[in-house]
Amino acid sequence: MKITILGGGAMATACSVLLAEQPDHSVSIWARNPEYAAQMQQNRENQRLLPGISLPDAITVTSDIAAAVADTDMIVVSVPTAFLRDALTQHRDSLTAQVPIVSVLKGIENETLLRPSEIITEVLGNDRVVVLAGPSHAEEIARRLPASVVAASADHSIAVQVQDVFSTDRFRVYTNEDVVGVELGGALKNVLAIAVGICDGLGFGDNAKSALMTRGLVEMTRFGAAFGADANTLFGLAGIGDLITTCVSGFSRNRHVGERLGKGETLDQILDSMSAVAEGVRTTRSVQQLADKFNIDMPITREVFEVLFENKNPEAATDSLMCRPPKVE
Repeated sequence: MKITILGGGAMATACSVLLAEQPDHSVSIWARNPEYAAQMQQNRENQRLLPGISLPDAITVTSDIAAAVADTDMIVVSVPTAFLRDALTQHRDSLTAQVPIVSVLKGIENETLLRPSEIITEVLGNDRVVVLAGPSHAEEIARRLPASVVAASADHSIAVQVQDVFSTDRFRVYTNEDVVGVELGGALKNVLAIAVGICDGLGFGDNAKSALMTRGLVEMTRFGAAFGADANTLFGLAGIGDLITTCVSGFSRNRHVGERLGKGETLDQILDSMSAVAEGVRTTRSVQQLADKFNIDMPITREVFEVLFENKNPEAATDSLMCRPPKVE
């Protein structure tokens, strides 16, 4: 079985290593930058974003999209949500095969407010999309540390196929038909991780962090319900599971952004110093726009938005949350 991965980031690399474990799999990574692709192919390592992980012989890295997708049986999309539409549109003629497409993306497009699976279907005309999400940092997946995730699709048979392809003795995959809930859980947990990072940066301690995560789950569930998500999905791996990992892990780029904001750095300073994308920054803008449009109460998200984009002081944002009118839990 040939599997093509679109994207050259840490998660793309981790997925390639995971998939190459099975002896009947060959994996092709497409990376946009020819020099970057050539370095990975020659050095057998993603030295910039996932150093220390060797690429098995079954993995080929190329910047030639036609070669990457030739005779492929499955495509895994790991391009950041902000760049997804452009990447798919530019290479649409090479992506005509109606094979299952697995999205490991977590975000909401700013301009259209569409989820990644919706963008994929809109641009490629392929509705055989499976969303793979859950607590799954690339750094741990690539090192074969145990993890469990969810494969979600409206077509259960395709979700089962992806479950079979990705499952190993260290990577457990459940299936789910709630694509909306799985994608929104993956998007909102990044916003909330920024909030928790701010909390850490301010030195507010474990009580505050726990409260943010708990009330954040309430916001996540409330937001998901507005768009038809099943609450049980958000109480599962793609919701609270991913939320916990992203809020407490040292690998979390979104928590890292928040922590530095809490310590007094500006957003521009933080983003200019990062080599990887923190999806939660852009996602916050989309989530807040949707919350405003549909009148969804999202107080934590609102404060994160104002800190990110309206230069609100993180301590003032804390005061705004703590001094809200009393209410029933």
